[in-house]
Amino acid sequence: MKYALLICTPVGGEELSPAEIADDPRFTSYVEEVRGRDLMKGGARLRPASDATTVRVRGDEVLLTDGPFVESKEYLAGIDIIEVADLDEAISLASQHPAALGGGSVEVRPVWE
Repeated sequence: MKYALLICTPVGGEELSPAEIADDPRFTSYVEEVRGRDLMKGGARLRPASDATTVRVRGDEVLLTDGPFVESKEYLAGIDIIEVADLDEAISLASQHPAALGGGSVEVRPVWE
């Protein structure tokens, strides 16, 4: 079954670039394990929420807002798509993710197939 791991970072928390993530042993060991077990099926790291543009449509008017959809204590920093046997395995992987261990959170959500 496929799951999306929605990686959330606390606002004001540590924001690592892709290059910094590639050099961070917390992330490299996690990624090596998940890819080594052929569980990773896709994903992307996102730029900070401050770089977001939110689009709303009201009637014929397109409304743009700089920044994320809502203000919150966390923001979506990345998405991993994994394929595992069941929810328990997805939760196990999420609990090992450096974002979850570093004060953020990882939402586990099934993917429609």
